[in-house]
Amino acid sequence: MKLLEVQDLKVHFPVRHGLFSRARQYVKAVDGVSLTVDAGETVGLVGESGCGKTTLGRAVIRLLEPTSGRILFDGEDLAQLDGEALRQKRRHFQMIFQDPYGSLNPRMTVGEIIGEAIDIHRLAATVDARRGRIESLLRQVGLDPSHMTRYPHEFSGGQRQRIGIARALAVEPKLIVCDEPVSALDVSVQAQVINLLQDLQRQLGVAYLFVAHDLAVVEHISARVLVMYLGRVVESGPSKDLISEPRHPYTQALISAIPEVDPESKRQRIVLSGDVPSPIQPPSGCPFHPRCPVAEARCSIETPPLRELSPGHWAACHLAQPAATSSLASRDNAG
Repeated sequence: MKLLEVQDLKVHFPVRHGLFSRARQYVKAVDGVSLTVDAGETVGLVGESGCGKTTLGRAVIRLLEPTSGRILFDGEDLAQLDGEALRQKRRHFQMIFQDPYGSLNPRMTVGEIIGEAIDIHRLAATVDARRGRIESLLRQVGLDPSHMTRYPHEFSGGQRQRIGIARALAVEPKLIVCDEPVSALDVSVQAQVINLLQDLQRQLGVAYLFVAHDLAVVEHISARVLVMYLGRVVESGPSKDLISEPRHPYTQALISAIPEVDPESKRQRIVLSGDVPSPIQPPSGCPFHPRCPVAEARCSIETPPLRELSPGHWAACHLAQPAATSSLASRDNAG
């Protein structure tokens, strides 16, 4: 069952050269992205810094205003909601932020931070019920209920992120956008937080849109993965298929950068030339063609559409072929 369906979403930011001047250019942070998230599913969103994945995650839950497109949540278009209607809908989708230090109000206790959403949405009839709900949430995320009287600065980074998770769960959401929730944490703590998110998903049936730049983490937690480049989705598919048999050259380069534990591994490192183009003036044709090691003449002219190369596996590349034997990796090695 589709919980979230995003259709041709665009988020363009105006560039002005003076305080009162008209916008003459636009930063095309998200440029026509479509995706779906089923109830209880985790969909990963990966790409380099600046590719638009965080902007997309924020726009999906209306923390940023979309320029155009549709955001269907439970069949209702969030892009058309405003005021009280949007506020009521916000209970069903929440966000876990990247920075566990900056996302918590240092002047509020843990109990006040978690209880704020409970108060806004009137989810507790009495003071005792409110306190009981906060204590239960702290236990769910692995913290002692007695911690509710402490302040954020008294906790470690991993504990602060657990507080952020408890805050997101306070209103019993159906969808949580996880904006690189473990990138600021130590590796050992990252594993603990990822396992916690998976346990909570099994218990509560919540869906995740998991934003990250680490493909190894995304593969571990996600059922499906979307790869973004310069504001667009260039490849999507089941996580195991996408990691084991990437069809887009950008995805292949990302996967080649994943550290290998096996010293005998023969994975070839793909080093991309040049820098990511400006989202103000993206290249014509395929946005990746200036850095692509296998680009042809038409790649600079024709914009490749997303094509389904195998069941559920899509790629936006003129050279990607449905048959595994004709993959770009094989073609590149042969050359």
